[in-house]
Amino acid sequence: MTSTPWLPGTPGTTSDGRLRTAFPADFLWGTATASYQIEGSADADGKGLSIWDTFSHEPGRIAGGDTGDIACDHYVRMPEDVALMADLGVSSYRFSVSWPRIQPTGTGAAEARGLDFYSRLVDQLLAAGIAPALTLYHWDLPQALEDQGGWLDRDTAYRFAGYAGLVAEHLGDRVHTWITINEAVVVSTFGYALGTHAPGKVLLFDSFPATHHVLLGHGLAVQAVRDVIPGARVGITHNLSPVHPESDSPQDARAAASLDAVQNGTYMDPCLLGRYPSLDILGIPVDRSCVLEGDLAIISTPLDVLGINYYNPTVVKAPGEGNPFPFEITAMPGYAQTAMGWSIVPDGLRDLLVGVKEQYGEALPPVMITENGAAFDDVLVEATGDGDVPHVDDPQRVDYLRSHIGAVGDAIDAGVDVRGYDVWSFLDNFEWAEGYAKRFGLVYCDYPTQRRIPKLSYSWFRAFLEGTS
Repeated sequence: MTSTPWLPGTPGTTSDGRLRTAFPADFLWGTATASYQIEGSADADGKGLSIWDTFSHEPGRIAGGDTGDIACDHYVRMPEDVALMADLGVSSYRFSVSWPRIQPTGTGAAEARGLDFYSRLVDQLLAAGIAPALTLYHWDLPQALEDQGGWLDRDTAYRFAGYAGLVAEHLGDRVHTWITINEAVVVSTFGYALGTHAPGKVLLFDSFPATHHVLLGHGLAVQAVRDVIPGARVGITHNLSPVHPESDSPQDARAAASLDAVQNGTYMDPCLLGRYPSLDILGIPVDRSCVLEGDLAIISTPLDVLGINYYNPTVVKAPGEGNPFPFEITAMPGYAQTAMGWSIVPDGLRDLLVGVKEQYGEALPPVMITENGAAFDDVLVEATGDGDVPHVDDPQRVDYLRSHIGAVGDAIDAGVDVRGYDVWSFLDNFEWAEGYAKRFGLVYCDYPTQRRIPKLSYSWFRAFLEGTS
């Protein structure tokens, strides 16, 4: 998914927003969260330790020394949150199940109390007219499995398939969409290559077994869910970014092709084409001996949906001296940035979707945007007088959502089969290594009191869904 150089001073045009009625009538409009980021109740009802429970308690790992022990207290306050979603007017909600809530050690019989929580969540969503979209793995691996090698160990892929079958047996009669893995590239790269996410290993390109076993677990889980629920809608979510060379030099072009292969192709190609891309361009030997006969056929089990998470394009240049990687990520000039330092490029979403369709053709299943959103420095303004209420004005997020939804519409106009769009995220939450310092939510979470305060962006999105904005 590389493209022409992203030259300084040539920002693309911003897609116009469009009315809700310009999208297909059955288009799914939703919002999304992840279990460790919102649930809290870290040891409630038999839940086992996850790698994020462990990692967040290691000094120096998380900004501010934050942990997910309490987070948004969603495990307790779930009915209140579902009521807010119903008021928002979404037709879908993408959430993740915490593996160690279901199997505290990653194996064995299911913990009934954990299953009951998700069963109640699903029932309350359905009662509110909201279709549940369930992600089986959003990074909270049971610590007991990590102690045995985690995703570096092939056996974890089979344990994951067993867990997927358990969840399918209990929720498959009511859940309409199943996502196996969220962002395998982040699991492998940040968790095992760079060490900035749990479990914190720094293996660089020796992390490839984690990549392969996560993808193998995905393929096995697709089969496990379908064994329980014939005809289930099952897919995977990839975090994709268009990669641009900083200049038209051959060195920058090679750097862009290298990152594209590592970040996008290594995860898309096995799932859709049944093969890994060549990594010869890296100039670094990557040991693929963990890929056994038949693995790629499992990984490429046909999908019903492809989830795409989009936040920003990436600009790269040739690496400087001492850089162990064959690329160096650099700034994208001419664009505003979010609080995460990510450039705001709505056209990048349209270009990504069109590029994926052109690259994969008939192998591409229907697409859902399973995450798109932005962190800004939101400020809670408390009530100051009669009739006043606490409020959070976030016009930057409104503009972000309006323009990115417009970009999705542009992609549909260009022939891409997009079936849904989920705002990341419903609530402010534990933003991984950033702790609670970054806020992505449509709803402000006042962590000391656990008050939920809908932001201006919540009101805008509700009006959009009602067809009044």
